[in-house]
Parts: sequence; C-alpha cells; structure tokens
Amino acid sequence: MEKERLIRHLMQSGYLTSDSVIDAMRDVPREIFVPESMRKYAYNDTPLEIGYGQTISAPHMVAIMSEALDLKRNSRVLEVGTGTGYHAAVTAKIVRDGHVYTVERIKELAEKAMANFEKLGIKNITVIVGDGSLGLPEHSPFDRIYATCAAPAVPPRLVEQLSDGGKMLVPVGGRICDLILVEKADGKITEKNLGGCSFVPMVGEGGYDG
Repeated sequence: MEKERLIRHLMQSGYLTSDSVIDAMRDVPREIFVPESMRKYAYNDTPLEIGYGQTISAPHMVAIMSEALDLKRNSRVLEVGTGTGYHAAVTAKIVRDGHVYTVERIKELAEKAMANFEKLGIKNITVIVGDGSLGLPEHSPFDRIYATCAAPAVPPRLVEQLSDGGKMLVPVGGRICDLILVEKADGKITEKNLGGCSFVPMVGEGGYDG
C-alpha cells in the first residue's frame, strides 16, 4: 500500500518518531486533500499544487512540524494557512481532545477544507477565513501555533497569542526559508533554527503585503 510505504520511509528517515504522529498520518487519507488529477501522487513525499497558487506540504514537512511541536492530547492549536486541510486534519487527530483553529485567506480553499473535514468526520477543527498573520486574538492563548507559509520575520502578533510554556513553528524567509521554533517560558522568548525549508509566502498584514 502506497501510504504504508510512505510511512515506513518517513520512519526510516527519522522524520516520524512518536506513536501519536505516526497514527495520525496513517489515519488521514492525503488523497482526499489533493485535486483528483494529482491523486496518483498523493503518497509521494513531495508538495503538490492545490490551486490558487498554493500547495499541500510534503509529508516529511508535516511530520517534522508535528514532531517538533510536541502536540499534546488536549492542545489548543492555531494553524495559519489551511489550504485544503491536510495538515490541520493530522494535527486534529493528534490533539484529539484539544481543538485546532485554522485561518485561510482564500475562501474557496477554506470551503474545500471544511468539506474535507466533514467527509472524514473530524469535528475538532474550526476554519476561519481571514488574515492568519494576525492570528486569532479572540481565541487565544494557544498552546501551539504553526504557519504553513513563510513570513518575513516571526510575526509579533502570533508570539503574543502563544501561551506561557507554548511552542510555535514559523518558516521565515522567501521561497527558501528557515523553519524557526519559538518557545515561550516564564515570559521569555527563545528561537531555534530547525533548518531550511520551502513554503509559499505568508500574505497579510504580518506577512509580505503588509
């Protein structure tokens, strides 16, 4: 089975290590989240076009980010950049009793994501159409925050919405960027560069058009 081959590859490569992330990536059918013409590539470890100039992240990047965030069963999570919903679906499976708030600026993609979640019976995700670079202050603080698009710098508004003891992942830079892990502890902010990556740009007030 193609999905199992991919999971084994991600485990052998060291991208997948924890049972909760492995189980979630096994459970979520990636093919539902890509255009029908691309479904034969759903379990290739590569980003895929989903329309509107956007992409679905490569499975290894979803695995890297999920592992680095150390998601807990009851985590309250903010995702910036829903796309068609694959990454949010994986996150929702991991946090189970928690909740995922995800913001997408393109209405058509947000609607596709909501339809995908409904099809899979995933109920612990709230999709909001808006400027994700500003976060969702009305629903903050969040235990975990991550962006699936590259910002010019770590967005201060998102840092403000991170709970004490929280973790955030943000790609910073252009198309070729660095994945930055931000941690907040006792009011202090630390940043760690987890290495290079490639993402579409974050568009919004805290992104590249603000």
